[in-house]
Amino acid sequence: MGLNSAVRDLHGKSLKSHKVSAFTLSERAYPPCFKTPKHSHQRPLFCFVIQGGYTETYGSRTCACEPSTLLFHAADELHSEHFHDSGGRSFIVEIEPWWLQRIHEHSVIIDSSADFNGGILPLLGMKLYREFLEMGEVSSLVIEGLMLAIIGETSRSKAPASVSRPPRWLDQAKQLLHDRFIEPLTLAEIAQEVGVHPVHLAQVFHKYYHCTVGEYVRQLRIDLACKQLASSNIPLCQIALTLGFADQSHFTRIFKRYMGVTPSQYRELIAKP
Repeated sequence: MGLNSAVRDLHGKSLKSHKVSAFTLSERAYPPCFKTPKHSHQRPLFCFVIQGGYTETYGSRTCACEPSTLLFHAADELHSEHFHDSGGRSFIVEIEPWWLQRIHEHSVIIDSSADFNGGILPLLGMKLYREFLEMGEVSSLVIEGLMLAIIGETSRSKAPASVSRPPRWLDQAKQLLHDRFIEPLTLAEIAQEVGVHPVHLAQVFHKYYHCTVGEYVRQLRIDLACKQLASSNIPLCQIALTLGFADQSHFTRIFKRYMGVTPSQYRELIAKP
């Protein structure tokens, strides 16, 4: 039996929406413990989680979505959400198929549902959300530029690797960073743990992840800071020290460099109904 129009609609309560060129942007709120039926959308869309959290199911995958998670839903693909006790708020960008087709004529692009956490995407999502809230004379141009960047980053992450698979020891080094990124690890300590020379570690890490080990660690700290700012009232000074920053001013400086806003501005943006 075909899907009727009701199950194609966006769920939740619309707080604000704008139509800009090939994009329909909206912010939506969801009550605690809200469950959507399995549904799909006529147009592909990106969903950026602003507040709260939920469990998403699509295809054979189930994923936990929290603030800064970015999801891509392909058109007509069934999925469902189960919101947690705090409910949630999401920023959604629906895309006209002709816009994606125009890009596809020149490049490989993402074409199946996927979820993303960390890296540059939370920064791009937050910039897009800020532009949506402020909406000025050049917002159409800015929004299209940010959407091109988001399409590029998500497509690159899902494209076939252009280089060989990382060596096993590099996977071990990456896992070590994820397990202990709050600690003041040195390059020499990491290299010793995985049995390679520090210079070789630095070179191969950059080859595969396109950043230094230090930059990777800093991004992990910023990602966790975003989650804590969105889901708690922990003082900024405490977040700074817990995540290994020298002090609150150091944390603020680095956070703004990565996210484009200060931690307090980020918390204020996330808290807006």
